[in-house]
Parts: sequence; structure tokens; C-alpha cells
Amino acid sequence: MNLDSTDFMQDFPQDGKIYLNNASVSLMPFLSIEAMKNFLVNYSAKGPDSIDSDVFLKEKLIRIRRTISNLIHCRPEEIVFTQSTTDGVNMVATGLSFDSKSNVVIRGMAHEHHANYYPWLRLSQKLSLKSLKTDLNGFFDIKELHNLVDKNTKCVALSHALYNTGAILPVEEIGEYLEKNNVPYFIDTAQTVGCFGEYDFKKTKSNFMSFNGSKWLCGPMGTGIFYCKKESSKLLEPSSIGGESAMVYDETNLVYKDIPDKFQTGFRNYVGFVGLEASINYMLQFGLNNIHSKIMKLSNQMREELSKISGITLFGPEEQSKRTGIVSFSIDGQEPQKIVELLEKKKIVIAVREIVDKKILRASPHFFNSEEEIQKVVDEIRKL
Repeated sequence: MNLDSTDFMQDFPQDGKIYLNNASVSLMPFLSIEAMKNFLVNYSAKGPDSIDSDVFLKEKLIRIRRTISNLIHCRPEEIVFTQSTTDGVNMVATGLSFDSKSNVVIRGMAHEHHANYYPWLRLSQKLSLKSLKTDLNGFFDIKELHNLVDKNTKCVALSHALYNTGAILPVEEIGEYLEKNNVPYFIDTAQTVGCFGEYDFKKTKSNFMSFNGSKWLCGPMGTGIFYCKKESSKLLEPSSIGGESAMVYDETNLVYKDIPDKFQTGFRNYVGFVGLEASINYMLQFGLNNIHSKIMKLSNQMREELSKISGITLFGPEEQSKRTGIVSFSIDGQEPQKIVELLEKKKIVIAVREIVDKKILRASPHFFNSEEEIQKVVDEIRKL
């Protein structure tokens, strides 16, 4: 299916803006909003704490969990509902068992999103953090990773694709190595699930993975997914506990339930996950590979047009296969935040991000954007 000539904006609430900040939070289609409304009405009508509502809710959650597990290719019980990508990172960072000899291998803060850096940095007082050296795009030497990993490495934590340059890390190659050496592996996939095409995330061989529903999946805020490989669940101590996640056999023996319940204390954002499922199904009808192709076509168009403007520097890999649809750039002599503010007055939304200590501009088109919108944005940037 060629999505180039399809007008998607009628499916989304919008105020005439050209929205190019989908790597942060995406637009949500009307049908997802309607699905959330219908859920709330039906759930309330059945009596929120009744037998009917309990059956209604359980059936919904089974279906939602199956939809998400099919999306990333895992078992339904390996899907844990959270609020955000950050929740998943913290579940691993606080759940693993460490001692004074332990170490964790990360990429450091030069190119890493704070959500996948700060939770590990907090551990630096009780274990050794080993940071991989990165180049301007955020890549590192695989041989250095091999040298840093040893018998005391408790986890390697990486991003699948980078939030600032869009660089795609070789997560499969890394996963092969770590699996052979029996080293737990966590991946932040917030910048790939939903925009990476029909990808089997089992190929990464990760033990744990985290992403949210409000970026490329076009779902609501407050929806996150923590993937925990069933065989790896025993490696983690839950960060919280309650009647939903554990059982007491007597006054001294506490036993955790199996996953996903082990990590799901208290109520979840059920209405949000109803909206997320609706958004996923909406996208699936167009095909994830088709969506990826559309995103990359718009991204390539923007990179090519921006490269023609004097004073603009583009960041991220030149080779398309090594990057996502994120377009990062700077303008000589221009303050990024001021550029964002000026463009928003013209109803164009992009973002400010950073590479190390350098502020940059980031545009992230989605499948509902058009070539005409991209050209209009470039024309406005040319006028600055």
C-alpha cells in the first residue's frame, strides 16, 4: 500500500498545525479517543466493582495484551503494563541484584536519553558504571563492549535507536554476544516500536525491553510497556508489591505471582491501554512496513532540502539503513529554542534536543504528514 497520496489528517484532531514532534509525543486518532470514551461509559454502566465489569475488564486486558505481544513478537504474559518507558528502565535498574563487585555497561550521557541514564547513574554509589565511548552519531566500537563486559557485569543497557540523531544501534549483534556470555540485556525501544516496520524484537535477544504508547504508536499519554522475558523474570525483584502481585501463604512466607502480575501492583491505566490498542489496530490496517517507508521518504526529503540551505548542519548517519526518520540539524548563529518558538507561531511544531552539550533542532515526521508539509516547513526555515 502506497501511503503517499492518502490524507490522514481527517482521522486526527488538529488545529491547522504541521506537527513534526512525533519522537516525543504523537497525535492520537479520533477512533482511539472514541474507544476510550466507549470503554469508560460501558465500564461505568456495568458497575465498576461488579461481576459484570470484572469479566468485561479481564476480556479487554487479554485482548490488549495479545495485540501488543503480536506487535513485538513475544508471549502475552511477557507484557507488563506501565505508565512510561521510564518505568521499565527503573524496574530493571532497581530490580536486579548487585554486590560491591558488580558493574553495568551503558553508553553514558553523551547520547543517551536521561530516562535510560539517570536510573543507572543512581546506582554508581554501589557498583561500577562502565560507559562506552561514542562518536558524533552515537555509535560505539563493538570490540570495546567486549572488553568492558566481564563476569561481574549484571546488565548491559542500551537504546535501540537514539532520540537525538536517530542512529540505530546494532542491537542484534550485541544480543548474540551477550546471550553467549549469559549477561542480562535491557533495550530502550521507545524510538523504534511503531516506526521501525514489521520487526521481530526477539531478534535482539534482550531480556528486558521498554517503550511507551504515546510516541510512534499514536496512543495516549500514561501508557507504557515493559517486556520481561519469562525466563528472566526471576532476575528481578519487583520495585513495588501489593495484593495483585504477591500472595501470603502464612505470616512469614510471601510468594510472588507469575508474570505479568508479579510486576503489576495496583490498578493500571486501563482506559489508556484501550486507546493504545485502538491506535495500534488503526496503524496495522496500513501496514507497519508501509508506515516506515512513508516516514523515511519524508525524512529523506527533509534532509535533502535542508542540505541545500546555507548555514545548516545535519546530524545523524547519512546511510538510511543506519537511522530512523528523525531529522536533527542546527542553524549557524541561531538559537534552537528561539527557532522552535518562531516556527510554532507559524503553526509548525518541532523540538529542541541535545548532542552532548550542543543544543540542536529535531524534526520527526510520521505517516500522517505529507510531502507538501515538509516542503512548507523547509521554506519557512529558509526564511529565518
